[in-house]
Amino acid sequence: MLNFEGLLTQPALRAKRIFISTLAPEAPRQQTRPNVSYVYEDLRETCYRDRYFDWVVCISTLEHVGLDNTRFYASDPDRNELNPDDYVRVVTELRRVLKPGGILYLSVPFGHHRNHGWLQVFDAAMVDRTLAGFGPAACIERHFRYERHGWQPSSREASRDATYFD
Repeated sequence: MLNFEGLLTQPALRAKRIFISTLAPEAPRQQTRPNVSYVYEDLRETCYRDRYFDWVVCISTLEHVGLDNTRFYASDPDRNELNPDDYVRVVTELRRVLKPGGILYLSVPFGHHRNHGWLQVFDAAMVDRTLAGFGPAACIERHFRYERHGWQPSSREASRDATYFD
C-alpha cells in the first residue's frame, strides 16, 4: 500500500522512480507525480524485463492473488477467481524482475489458514512455499500479532493460530 500521499512524498522516495502495478485505477488514492508510473496489470505476468528492479515492495497484495478481486479492486467479472495457489506464480515473477542482490519486501496476513474468498491468511506451509518459490539468498522473517495494545512483535510459532475477522 505505497500509493498514499504521505508515503510518496517521503524525502527518501522523492528522487526514486516508482512503478505501481495494480489491477485497476485506485482513485482517489492514485497520485500524479513525475517520479511515479502506474501500470495496470496482473502480478502473475508483469510487463517488466528480467532483472529490472533493485527493490520490489509487495505489501498486503499477495493474499488477494487468484481470488475474488471484484469486491474491492476491479470491476471485471473475470477477476472473480478461485486460484488460491497463484501466489506462487507471483513470487516467481517478482524474482524474475528483481536484480541479483535486489531486495523484496513482502507482507501477508499470517496465522491459521483460511480463505475468505477475497483474501487468504497464510499459514507456515504457505510461507515456506512462498520462500521456496522466490528462492532468496537470505531471508529476514518478522511476525507481528495484534494484541490489546496494538501490533506487537511476535514469532512464527506464537502467531500460528492467529485469525482474521472478515
